[in-house]
Amino acid sequence: MTDEKCKVVSHDDIGAGYRYLVLEAPRMAAELEPGQFVHVRVPALEPSALRRPFSVFDADDGCVTVLYKTVGRGTAALNAVRPGDTISVLGPLGHGFPMKCEVEALLVGGGYGVAPLHFLARRFVAAAGLPRPRLFIGGRTAADLLAVDRFRQLGVEVTVATNDGSAGVKGLVTDPLDDLLADFRRHGTRFELFACGPDPMLHAVALRATGTGSKGWISMDRHMICGVGACYACIQRTVRGNSRCCIEGPVFAAEDLVW
Repeated sequence: MTDEKCKVVSHDDIGAGYRYLVLEAPRMAAELEPGQFVHVRVPALEPSALRRPFSVFDADDGCVTVLYKTVGRGTAALNAVRPGDTISVLGPLGHGFPMKCEVEALLVGGGYGVAPLHFLARRFVAAAGLPRPRLFIGGRTAADLLAVDRFRQLGVEVTVATNDGSAGVKGLVTDPLDDLLADFRRHGTRFELFACGPDPMLHAVALRATGTGSKGWISMDRHMICGVGACYACIQRTVRGNSRCCIEGPVFAAEDLVW
């Protein structure tokens, strides 16, 4: 873990309140694993303000990319950061996804929960001998479907679902997932699930993993304050008791979670 002074390479508005922030962070980019997060000090806030945690969308060629949504005072202030600015970033933090999957890897994301899944997908695609992952991405509307083109550029098969039917399958993202899982059962195909997004979706994915005896890896989004395990604000109940999402998580095995 390092506190790195990172130069802003680019900061792009992609609509509906979402943005890509690319940071020059060679030390951090070399160490980060998919599912880990970084803690950003927002320059426009007062010095006593807490850092903000962000999942890592990608880490490559000495740069770290985060995908975030403007939802409060901190992220609204972050909007003011411009290319050439320098910001303080603490990371890598947390426990990420396992980096080896020798069966079918099914990635399930909702909203900006797709961020760590993109980093994971790129690592899986680059690994020799591993099956190419598939992505199931859901949102309330088409505007909530993020980075679909970037996943497809990796060669990942993408299945889309929206609650209102404005893109892809109308319904929950677990609807087309269930269709594939039914086919896998008929053919005896083994798989693992990797998920990040809203809690109801994560619970549904975890049940599909435990209910089929398959491995599932669930990235839990909890409100973090310190990011380093000192404040115990980001507690998640597990079979081993209360766990800190910033240290023992944010990625947990599906069978370990208590809902």
